Amino acid sequence: MELVEATAEDLDALVNRWYDLARAMEGYDELNTLADTELDAVSDDGFRAHLDDEDVTDYLVVHDGETIGFVTLREGNHPSRQYSRYLRIVNLTIDEDYRKQGHGTEVVERVKEIARERGCDHLKVSCEWRNEDARRFYRDTGFRPKQVDYAQPLE
Repeated sequence: MELVEATAEDLDALVNRWYDLARAMEGYDELNTLADTELDAVSDDGFRAHLDDEDVTDYLVVHDGETIGFVTLREGNHPSRQYSRYLRIVNLTIDEDYRKQGHGTEVVERVKEIARERGCDHLKVSCEWRNEDARRFYRDTGFRPKQVDYAQPLE
C-alpha cells in the first residue's frame, strides 16, 4: 500500500470517493445532509482548493496499482502547547471491497511517518459520535479520546 499525492488529474477520483463517504455520514446527523443529492452536481472546487492550500494534502490510497481510497491531511499548530504541531486526518476512506483487510491501519501508519517527516508531534482525527465503527477503528490504531466537538444548527 502506498499514498500517492493527488493532482488535478485525480479530482474525479477524490470527489467520487468523498461523495460516498459523505453519503455514509448523512445517517449520523442531520448536519451531514448534503446540499447536492446527485454526484454529478458535486463540484470539485473543494478538492481543487486543497491543491493550492499548503496546509492541506490529499493522497490516493493505492494497493497493487489500484486506487482503493483516499486520505486528506491538514497541518496545524497550537503555539502555546508542548505538543504544538499536529497533522489532522480530515477524511479517510477505503473502498467497500477493501475494508477490514488492514488498509486503513496501513494508512494511519503511513500518516504517522508523514507527520514525523513534517516535524509534527501528534496526530488528530475526529469522527461522528454515533459512528461506532470509526471510533473503534481509531481506538484500535492508537488514538485516544481527547475532547468532544458539539454542533448546533442555526435556523
